Amino acid sequence: MASGLPARSPRSLARREGGAVRRWVSRSLWDVVPRDQRDTVEVLRRRQWVTVGVVLLGAVMLAISLRIEPGNVWFYPAALAMAAVWAVGALLSGPLHLGRIAAGAHDTTLVRPVVAPVLLGLLLAALFVVGGLVVREIPWLDRQVRSVLDFADQGSVPLLLLITVVNGIAEELFFRGAVYAAVTRHPVIWSTLAYVVATLATGNVMLAFAAILLGAVVGLQRRASGGILAPILTHCTWSTAMLFALPLLFG
Repeated sequence: MASGLPARSPRSLARREGGAVRRWVSRSLWDVVPRDQRDTVEVLRRRQWVTVGVVLLGAVMLAISLRIEPGNVWFYPAALAMAAVWAVGALLSGPLHLGRIAAGAHDTTLVRPVVAPVLLGLLLAALFVVGGLVVREIPWLDRQVRSVLDFADQGSVPLLLLITVVNGIAEELFFRGAVYAAVTRHPVIWSTLAYVVATLATGNVMLAFAAILLGAVVGLQRRASGGILAPILTHCTWSTAMLFALPLLFG
């Protein structure tokens, strides 16, 4: 070559790019950054009592809100009330932190996670869309998805978008904020389980399955970054994408 540098083979370029992707995923989901966030015994106990009570209350309210008939004007205040329960419960439990991740593979500077969580949310949404192609071929699962989409079909899109974002923020404040911090061992597993249990109150299998996958991803983000910003951005990106993608897929 004119530059005197050897040409890279497609295989070596693929390995290099694959390594970059693995490092990016590792920074986002696995590499735990240094932190000094420690609750006192009193704060930890308060978190635990608050989270148990709010999970139970939230499960009941979630079941009620999802059983409201599509098109009923009470759906909107019920959904916002649900978000208020999660958010207030999170704030009452104790201090919450935004978290940080490493700026790059060779840069140990810690920064607020913004771009990576949004990209993860989009990737997760793409995975759900691919899964939706399979789900719509299975009648009873197809009915489960359509029962949720009935609210999107008969509701105001701007209001639904607002509710989607507000609830995404509130759920992460509580489950990856309060619940995660209240658990002293295996918090990723237990915060995900609490999220799934609350979602099961809707009686919708597909929502519970989504809660497992989403909960695991944002739980790992919480573990890696030490805060709630990454889970919030991933959750809101994913849920917003689903709001617009699923009606097209199951229309």
